[in-house]
Amino acid sequence: MKIGILSTSKTLYSTRRLVEAGQKAGHEMQVINHKRCYMNIATHNPGIHYNGEALTGFDAVVPRIGASVTFYGTAVVRQFEMMGVYSVNESVAISRSRDKLRALQLLARKGIGLPVTGFANSPGDTADLMNLVNGAPVVIKLLEGTQGVGVVLAETRKAAESVIEAFRGLDAEFLVQEFIKEAGGADIRCFIVGGKVVAAMKRQAKEGEFRSNLHRGGSAEIIKLTPEERSTAVRAAKILGLNVAGVDLLRSNHGPVVMEVNSSPGLEGIEVATGKDVAGLIIEFIEKNARPGRTATRGRG
Repeated sequence: MKIGILSTSKTLYSTRRLVEAGQKAGHEMQVINHKRCYMNIATHNPGIHYNGEALTGFDAVVPRIGASVTFYGTAVVRQFEMMGVYSVNESVAISRSRDKLRALQLLARKGIGLPVTGFANSPGDTADLMNLVNGAPVVIKLLEGTQGVGVVLAETRKAAESVIEAFRGLDAEFLVQEFIKEAGGADIRCFIVGGKVVAAMKRQAKEGEFRSNLHRGGSAEIIKLTPEERSTAVRAAKILGLNVAGVDLLRSNHGPVVMEVNSSPGLEGIEVATGKDVAGLIIEFIEKNARPGRTATRGRG
């Protein structure tokens, strides 16, 4: 098979591992910088060009789209879909997961456990918004933030009001969520491939920090999931339409709650913590599922 990895850098751990796993399985692997692709929007003949040549003959692509280029990256994925190329995660599913508010609304509609979350536009609604999420402490999140950037813990009502006022002053869109104190600064990353949890790790924030992201100095260790946690993670990925996903859970007093569903989860932390060949499992999933024109949406939406 000829498989493309849509990534801005060949040296990134996740990109390298996918290339290594694909080559080990006997496939032709090519890293394509989606930011440098350009598209021919032609009737009945969609095409993608890269480095002066048309991209042809691909059986599948693996999108590794950064949050800052979601719009253009998903446009490239959509073009591949319209060409009949199988995408591990479809453009529509990636867009759903990147819109944090939309993702939470979809998960809530299907009964997935979530932290109590508020969203408002008018400054006059701040007081009632705080009441909706059971008051301080609260977590305030920028809708565009990633890897813990743009996430603030406001421990008092006054602090929360100040942060909300500052974000509104920047015309930023944000969510206000209840703080799950009992999680103790830890979350669980469940790695989903093809509707199954193939690996899971517990991430613990460093002392004095509530964000457990490994990029922010958090530590990781292997963990055994409860059946409810496993089911919640699988259902969350399925609801958003993602075949490969990182589902982040918190252990709350009322069961597991989903914090985020990531459509381009990193491989380094999970592979190092668990010792599992997650990249190889993704390649195996492609081998079993990639067929010409098998994309469910075929670039619609």
